[in-house]
Amino acid sequence: MSTATDLLERFGTNYRISEVNEQKADLTFFKVPKDQAVRLLRELRDDAGYTHLAFLTNIDYIERGIFTLNYMLHNYDTRHTLGMHVDLDRDNAEMESIHNMWAQAATYQRELREMYGIRFPGSPRLDDDFCLEGWDQIPPMRKEFDTAAFSLARFYSRDGRGTEDPREHMKQQLYPTHTDDAPEGGN
Repeated sequence: MSTATDLLERFGTNYRISEVNEQKADLTFFKVPKDQAVRLLRELRDDAGYTHLAFLTNIDYIERGIFTLNYMLHNYDTRHTLGMHVDLDRDNAEMESIHNMWAQAATYQRELREMYGIRFPGSPRLDDDFCLEGWDQIPPMRKEFDTAAFSLARFYSRDGRGTEDPREHMKQQLYPTHTDDAPEGGN
């Protein structure tokens, strides 16, 4: 096998692979439709030597109404990494589980369910708390989650805690002798 681009062209006869981007000589990204993703992952693992699932993560494109899952696969023989992107509808975010192919995928999928609300039917312990025990709010990594509003509602004010304008605070800390009345170009 010569390059990842050649590999993807070969697989392209059976899959709708798009947006191929060879970011570096040893790192290539591409996109594939949701309905073809798991089958292609299996072929990349079994037939092309991409045996290591380095990680599985997600990007929230709220403005486009999609999540993009990112599967990172590594081939130890060629020392090459592939990043496979799969778009999901944000309103019905569900993807076939790959925990039977890579055991660690179950952990990644639990995290994505908790942080983004993405469902992976059949994945073990998917609905068990992962790190947000007793969480009852919108998943916190979704872009519509308002961190400031959550913090104000959840955490009370305590004596000795004050709020400062960050710009004014930094001016005072970094430039305590500087005044706004100084002539331009002067000290």
